[in-house]
Amino acid sequence: MAGEKCAFEQTFSFSPLPSKKPSFLQDRDTLTLLMKWSMLGRISAQCYSFDQCFYPYSSEKFVQCFFRDPNVVSSLRRMEAGAWVPLDKPVVSIDVEQVLCTKVSMDLFDPIYSCGILRPSGHVVKCFHDVYPDYDELRQMLQEKDSELYYVVGNEERAEFLFRLFKHLCFGGELCQYEDTIEPYISTTKQIYKDLISVQKDPETKKISVLSTVLKVCAYDESGLCYPGRREEEQMFAYLIVDPLKRHVTVFYHCYGVGIFTL
Repeated sequence: MAGEKCAFEQTFSFSPLPSKKPSFLQDRDTLTLLMKWSMLGRISAQCYSFDQCFYPYSSEKFVQCFFRDPNVVSSLRRMEAGAWVPLDKPVVSIDVEQVLCTKVSMDLFDPIYSCGILRPSGHVVKCFHDVYPDYDELRQMLQEKDSELYYVVGNEERAEFLFRLFKHLCFGGELCQYEDTIEPYISTTKQIYKDLISVQKDPETKKISVLSTVLKVCAYDESGLCYPGRREEEQMFAYLIVDPLKRHVTVFYHCYGVGIFTL
């Protein structure tokens, strides 16, 4: 019982790690694609260390401590009106969703290659849509629940962080120029996922498994929603990706809007 009480009262302290920058934000080819997808300058990954053992059951406490920590408050950036700004008012409440993250390969995407979404060349099949003038079967599969292609990827797979990341990249920012082939989406998803997610190998079975915990977060100040942005939008997101072994957490963030057009 004493142990439970201790875990309940546990608090975390955080320190910024400004020198720890994921490689996808330093790779010219990736940055060029993010620019094309209208995400460049609006997507970020900030890293912090923390001082206590992390267990998934303490996720809510962890996120509360994160948004109240003075080192986070002074360094965490969000985008407002095209500029990076700090959190200007104290956070009074949070929403935390633990995101399924178990994948250690890209097999999840295999069904997409054999169901009519792609041509044999890897080109995405175009289709008609009442609202979107330049539409294709890939985006239809990703978002149209009444499409027969929607269930090519099952609900459990769709819940995975790997799939969510892929979907975020496919829809991009406000002036996204969509790809004609699937390969840039797949390769960029793989690179960012490998950058953000830590894995471990079982010494006996040699099986690789995911070590990280992924938390989708929203924070509220006295005026309402303040992080990741002031309004709800599917392409406006913040994930805290926790490595319990290194005691590092990465804030993977995107603010939907018009990206910058120079590298």
